[in-house]
Amino acid sequence: MSILRTVSTTVIGLALMGAIFSPGAKADDWNRKTVISFSGPVEIPGVHLKGWGVLPAGTYVFKILDSKSDRHIVQIFNKDETVVYATILAIPNYRLKVTDKTVVTFRERPAGQPEALRAWFYPGRTWGEEFVYPRAKAVELATTTNTVVLATTADLPAEVEVPMVTLNEPVVAQLQQAPVIAVKPTGEDVELAQVVTPPPAQEVVAENTELAAATLPKTASSLPLIALFGLLALGGVWTLRLVQKRVL
Repeated sequence: MSILRTVSTTVIGLALMGAIFSPGAKADDWNRKTVISFSGPVEIPGVHLKGWGVLPAGTYVFKILDSKSDRHIVQIFNKDETVVYATILAIPNYRLKVTDKTVVTFRERPAGQPEALRAWFYPGRTWGEEFVYPRAKAVELATTTNTVVLATTADLPAEVEVPMVTLNEPVVAQLQQAPVIAVKPTGEDVELAQVVTPPPAQEVVAENTELAAATLPKTASSLPLIALFGLLALGGVWTLRLVQKRVL
């Protein structure tokens, strides 16, 4: 009977191992999904839905759609994630102080005008997403706020009239190739490297690895491993039956 207990324990152990290695819920850290509430209207860069260049006070969801070594593409959704209000180009910008909460910064505007979205920092990261505006808007913001504003000289649509979901691929392709500069309050263009400190190379590699792992096709999963443990468990059951016959 001691042999039976040993074999039974082995089978149970194999079953538990299968449960441990089964795929579980993964946090949304790879796309940095963040729920953000604005207490007042906020102006955002293009490309956005027509009429949504200024987000009214409310709750929105921010996500990283696409990640490259020198640029990111951010999407802004409604609270239920059923509507994409904007697909925006952003540049990773380094910061010295890391916080454990989401931080969103704005460019203050004259009285009566909405604040303009500047950057979004995810908790625990040493760098955040600084948003890129069309050059004409960047010049306006740089002049009125007396700050340097990131801009693109690409001929991108500031707004679109159809749902953003249908435009993701062409818009993303354009954003990936769009040249980015910085505009001074004087209206002078300067190179991006003069005003943006990129994140350390090792952090970029770590993020790209994380993104690749999170977006693997379903075939590249832990299912083969689970199947292996299942076969081992069946083998254990077969062994148990043989031992039972010998004991009887």
